[in-house]
Amino acid sequence: MKIKATLDRIPGGMMIVPLLIGAVINTLFPNTAATFGSFTGALLTGALPILAVFYVCMGATIDFKATPYIIKKGGALLGTKILTAVVVGIIVGRFLGNGMIESGFFAGLSTLAIVAAMNDTNGGLYMALMGQFGKKEDVGAYSIMSLESGPFFSMVTLGVAGLAAFPWQTFVGAVLPLIVGMILGNLDKDMRDYLGKAVPILVPFFAFALGAGLNLRNVLQAGILGVLLGVAVVAVTGVTLFFADRLVGKGNGIAGLSAASTAGNAVGVPAAVASANTIFEPLVPAATALIASCVIVTAILVPIVVAWWAKRIGVKANTAQQ
Repeated sequence: MKIKATLDRIPGGMMIVPLLIGAVINTLFPNTAATFGSFTGALLTGALPILAVFYVCMGATIDFKATPYIIKKGGALLGTKILTAVVVGIIVGRFLGNGMIESGFFAGLSTLAIVAAMNDTNGGLYMALMGQFGKKEDVGAYSIMSLESGPFFSMVTLGVAGLAAFPWQTFVGAVLPLIVGMILGNLDKDMRDYLGKAVPILVPFFAFALGAGLNLRNVLQAGILGVLLGVAVVAVTGVTLFFADRLVGKGNGIAGLSAASTAGNAVGVPAAVASANTIFEPLVPAATALIASCVIVTAILVPIVVAWWAKRIGVKANTAQQ
């Protein structure tokens, strides 16, 4: 059987196919991890440990000389995504204010849902795509982009800044594996070669674990509106991030497109925002369903878009671009 050859022919196949398999298993058999436990259960619920290993291995391939580049690229993508959400939030807020559409096709749509969906990048997806199609230094850019995680910037965008604080421990925890890998790789070239070989191997395992945390029923619950919002996140933030990558980061656009997604933890942002400002409480159920749909839709669509663009500009998967 030509399994690998088949996956290679599918845009982003080494990531998207395992992700979909995991999502289908979790949707149809949500108790699989608890039923089998042990190694099977760990694999179905182990996205973070696999990602931590991915960070260490990818970090080992990054030269310390690239640090200024990482700060510049990460800052450009972080600032662009937040600014995009702010602009969209201001425009939509003029029509919806702090409420939501109550009836019709767009019922449930709110400024809260749109801002939260656009503000937070799926870091694991970005890292995996950079491992496949991007420059190795671009992987490290997420150490800067991870600042957008959580409800803080959504609160800032919605005008409730000061009600949440970014925990420095979380930021350190997010970048520590990458830093450890960079130290190992820069101290010992053999360690760099050894750990670097594991980067493409970890992609399908991380993708499967990520998919196993998704429920495809969320797409049905949010309906076509949820799908369209996910498409809008990729289209709107994808365009701005693409040009930010090309203009500020002097990249080929792949890093920008890879960041045009919605993170899984964004699903909890509406509830967090509502806990800080009760005026948003009535919006939480609908916003949560829409954002959950965005997580799934963007996790599927972004790898396809990135793989298409990579093929268009002649970038091959698993090849670091210098």
